[in-house]
Amino acid sequence: MNEVMFNDNIDELFVTIEDAVDELDTDVDCEISGGVLTLKAPDGSAMIFSRQSASCELWLAARSGGFHFNWVDEQWYCARTEKSLAQMLKEISLEQIGEALVL
Repeated sequence: MNEVMFNDNIDELFVTIEDAVDELDTDVDCEISGGVLTLKAPDGSAMIFSRQSASCELWLAARSGGFHFNWVDEQWYCARTEKSLAQMLKEISLEQIGEALVL
């Protein structure tokens, strides 16, 4: 994947995540700034998605840890857990927000 494709992919992903947050019953704030999407939970904690253009990775920082995702077979997969981003977001958001974020 080249850098243009990577950035287009991340832009689409950020919109998808924002749309999914809008579907939650829980009040979660979304903010995009400089290639970073921050989701702020009611308890003050955050989930921070960061595009890493040089390595074509998506990084996620959450209360449960930091995760690096690579684009494989049309999906983002965690390098450490080998789970998809969609699967991990359900788990992490359920733990951190109290509600599953479904992409």
